[in-house]
Amino acid sequence: MAGISGFGAYVPRYRLGAATDGWDSPGERAIANFDEDSVSMAVAAGIDCLKGHDRQEIDGVLFATTTPPYAEKQCASIIATALDLRRDITTADITDVLRAGTTALKSALDSVTAGSAKKLLVIASDNRQGAPKGDAEKNSGDGATAFIVSNEGVIAEQAGSYTISENMMDTWRSAGDQFLRTWEDRFAIEEGLERILGEAVSGYLEKEGASVKDVAKLAIYAPDGRRHAQLARQLGFQPEQVQEPLFGRLGNTGAAFPLMLLAGALEDGTPGQLVLTVSYGDGSDVLGFRTTEAIGGKTPALGVSGYLGSGQVLDSYETYAKWRDIWVTDASRRPQAQSPSVTAMWRESEQNIRFHGAVCNNCGYVQYPPQRVCVECQTRDASSPVRLSDRPGTVFTYSLDYLAGTVDTPLAIAVVDFESGGRVLCMMTDRETSELEVGLPVEMSFRKLRVVNGIHNYYWKAVPRRHAG
Repeated sequence: MAGISGFGAYVPRYRLGAATDGWDSPGERAIANFDEDSVSMAVAAGIDCLKGHDRQEIDGVLFATTTPPYAEKQCASIIATALDLRRDITTADITDVLRAGTTALKSALDSVTAGSAKKLLVIASDNRQGAPKGDAEKNSGDGATAFIVSNEGVIAEQAGSYTISENMMDTWRSAGDQFLRTWEDRFAIEEGLERILGEAVSGYLEKEGASVKDVAKLAIYAPDGRRHAQLARQLGFQPEQVQEPLFGRLGNTGAAFPLMLLAGALEDGTPGQLVLTVSYGDGSDVLGFRTTEAIGGKTPALGVSGYLGSGQVLDSYETYAKWRDIWVTDASRRPQAQSPSVTAMWRESEQNIRFHGAVCNNCGYVQYPPQRVCVECQTRDASSPVRLSDRPGTVFTYSLDYLAGTVDTPLAIAVVDFESGGRVLCMMTDRETSELEVGLPVEMSFRKLRVVNGIHNYYWKAVPRRHAG
């Protein structure tokens, strides 16, 4: 039976919290760095999910988000390339609605059940932006989660589904809007959230012949912590049945939120549990999963809990506002950045997006970028591509540039030596200057270099290696 055979997640390193000057809120929320977006976070979640799995077996990528960097260009193809997947796969973006994540997951389950694919990678990622200091900003969070859907090695089998579609104007963002918009709170909650989710959950239970007491964990959408607790009580669930919503630690991650809670439930899952994930947005999707005996043997490298335990609170809200262009600051007096060459980006995709180096077939020496001649043994035109994006490394040397005019001053440039061979000169991000040192363990992270003329120029940067706290 089709189900989930692997899962992973990604939560950015930085948080707004009680110690953040100017934040004025006791709770924490995860925030993407200035060079992160829904695509870069999706790649990070995909890497976490794919560890221990053969990437060549993935038959497609479904990407769900309400905040795609492009209005007209597929983002799933960028993600598939950055994850170094096969070219003969299916890719699709599912966007513009909060329940896009569960819609993508259900589509993958249906495809595997129908036999049109054997293994599909579903990734939901969002970085929605509320008005400064408003409730939406305080309750939202940035992050991504990923699932491998197949009928082999399943840790959570599909256990039915139920969907409601309804046109509901409660939360929206039109083209050109920077911030979310919402309608009157009482109407949005009573006629939207409570009514629709109540109908969806009761409809699922009736359809599947189950009752509330049969559910081990409920991973349900809600805009904030108070509404989440209230909604679970109204539906008849006991506190121990409700998956921790992570408000005050992570925040509502939009299209990724119900799937993030599902991933959290699977991290602590035991065999035979019925887990429901319930989304909301112009209706609702309810997806049921029954955990199998294999649940304890497949855990992500870090997952939701690992990434949550390796965060750092930002010192100042002003820094976050600068990352999001919420406050206009004096720009550096430098020439405007030139538009990247689309032709060059396409030509160098293997080394810049897939992050392929070359290993010499004669002596095994690894070079990046790939070269025709091996600098170790001088053998010509005898090398094979090798993926470096998922290899750990250490800082060989580094420098700090305080005059570069970057958003993240100073600009950190590092020479990174990979543990299995190879060396790269690259930028560093998600770093504090106080922690930089020779020998610092790092890993590679897919990030934006810049956006010019609407072109999002992605590349790989080094970040301090994260460990579960």
